[in-house]
Order: sequence, then C-alpha cells, then structure tokens
Amino acid sequence: MFLHLGSDVVVNMADVIAILDLDVTSTSRITREFLRVAEDEGFVVNVSEDLPKSFVITEIDKKSRVFISPISTATLLKRARESGDMAAELL
Repeated sequence: MFLHLGSDVVVNMADVIAILDLDVTSTSRITREFLRVAEDEGFVVNVSEDLPKSFVITEIDKKSRVFISPISTATLLKRARESGDMAAELL
C-alpha cells in the first residue's frame, strides 16, 4: 500500500519508519540536529512549498530519506489506516 505525502509524492508503507509531528518534535535539540544533518547530507525531500506540518522517515532501497510534508500526522495516519495497511496501527 502507498501513502500520499502531498503534491505528487507517494511512498510505499513498507518503507515508512516513522511519521512525526514537526511542531512537537522540533522543540527537541536532538530532533533539530537530526533534521539539520539529514538536510546537509542530502536526505531531505521537501514535498511542497507550503508550511510543513510533519516529516516522514523512510528507508527506500537501503537509503534513508526524510520527507517534509504539509500534511498533518493525524491525516497521514488516517490515510495509512484507510489504505488497509495493518502496520498503520503502530504509527
């Protein structure tokens, strides 16, 4: 099953490691450092020019990617559940 992250970007649910709320997690210095390093190393994919609300950590073909999405974590979880993916219960 696939998860639509915004614009024309979709990822396979099997590749999703975590879906995180940007406002909540960015208060942590460790999260800010993680995102800065991921961006410096070219792992970040900005899905849209809109205000970011969440980020999705994936591993695709043994390569880490962090997708910055304008879609809330609640909406992403709802989409994952609607896709019928049982792993969505863990998000």
